[in-house]
Amino acid sequence: MDKLFRIIDANVNRASEGIRVLEDLARFYYDHKEISEKLKKLRHGIRKGMMSCLPQCIAERDSADDVGVQTSKELKLDDKSTLFELITANFKRLQEALRVIEENLKLLGEYEKSKEYEDFRFYSYAVEKEFYRLNAIADKRKKLETDLYCLTAEEYSKGRSNLDVVKALIKSGIKIIQYREKDKKLLEKYRECTEIRALTQTAGVTFIVNDDIHIAMLVKADGVHIGQDDLPVEKVRELVGEEMIIGVSTHSPEQAKAAIAAGADYIGVGPVFKTFTKKDVCDPVGLEYLEYAVKNVDIPFVAIGGIKEHNLSEVVSKGAKCIAMVTEIVGADNIEEKIISIRNQIRNRNEMENKKGDI
Repeated sequence: MDKLFRIIDANVNRASEGIRVLEDLARFYYDHKEISEKLKKLRHGIRKGMMSCLPQCIAERDSADDVGVQTSKELKLDDKSTLFELITANFKRLQEALRVIEENLKLLGEYEKSKEYEDFRFYSYAVEKEFYRLNAIADKRKKLETDLYCLTAEEYSKGRSNLDVVKALIKSGIKIIQYREKDKKLLEKYRECTEIRALTQTAGVTFIVNDDIHIAMLVKADGVHIGQDDLPVEKVRELVGEEMIIGVSTHSPEQAKAAIAAGADYIGVGPVFKTFTKKDVCDPVGLEYLEYAVKNVDIPFVAIGGIKEHNLSEVVSKGAKCIAMVTEIVGADNIEEKIISIRNQIRNRNEMENKKGDI
C-alpha cells in the first residue's frame, strides 16, 4: 500500500503544476485578479491537504526511474498551438489528478480526506467555466480591434452586389464587416450570408449579422448586432452562447450602461450625425455622447451614424478608435482607393492629436 503514496505524490504535483499554468495565465495574460486568486487558493488547498502524509509521499517518490517519462517524450501528445488548447489541457490535468488522489485516499482509509479532494475537483469545474468565459471575452475583443467597421448596403453600392463589395472590402484590409439588409427576403439574406461567411472566414475577417439572430447562428457568423427594439441582450446570449459577439446600438449614456450590464461585447455609439441609410433611426446625438463613451465605456465601441470623409476628423479628434462607415465606402467609385484615403486621414489626425498631447 505504500506505493499508493507515490501515486498521490505524483498527482498532487501534477494538479499543482496545472493550476500554476492557469493561475499565471489569469494573472499575467488576462489581468484577472479574481480568477487568479481562486486558482491560487485552490493550489494551496491541495498542497496543504497533503501535509500530514508528505513524508510518506516524498519517501515513495522515484522520479529518476519513472517509466512514464520516456513514454511522454516519445508520444509527444502534449503539443499545443493555441491558448484554448493550453487552458483545456491544464484543467483536464488538474481534474484528472484530483480524481486519482481522491480514489487512492479511499484505499488508504482516508475517506473524509478523499471527500475534500472531491470538493476541490468540483470547485475546479466551476472555475473552469469562468476561465472559458474569460477566454471567450478576450477572443471576442481581439476580433473587434480595428479602425474601420464596414457594413453592406446594396441600395447604395452603385449596382454592385453585396458579394462584390465584400470582396473589395476584404482586399482593402477591412477586418470587420456587418451584413445589413432590411428589405430582402429571408432566403436571399441567408444565401448571401452563407457566401459572405465563407469569404470572411477564409480571410480571417470578423463577420457580424445585423438583427437576424437565426441567420447569424445558421451561418456561424462571428457575431450579431441588435438595436434597442430587438430582443434583450440576455435572451440573445441564451440563444447564441458565450463565444458569439453581441453588439448593441446605443444612443445615450443610459443605454450604454444598460447594454454593458446586460453583457454586450461592444456597443454602437451614435448616430453622431444625421444618417439616411436607416429608415427607423433616431435623431443624431452629436459628438457629446461620443465624448462620454471615450471617457467612460470600458468595452469596445464603434462610432456610428452619418460619418463621412468630410466630418471624419471631428470623430477621430474626440477619441474614437473604431468608426462605422456605410455609403461613404460602399458607394465609392473605387472602394480600395476610398479606404486608403480614409485611413490616411485617420492616421494623420491621430498624429496631430498625439502631437498636441506631447506639448
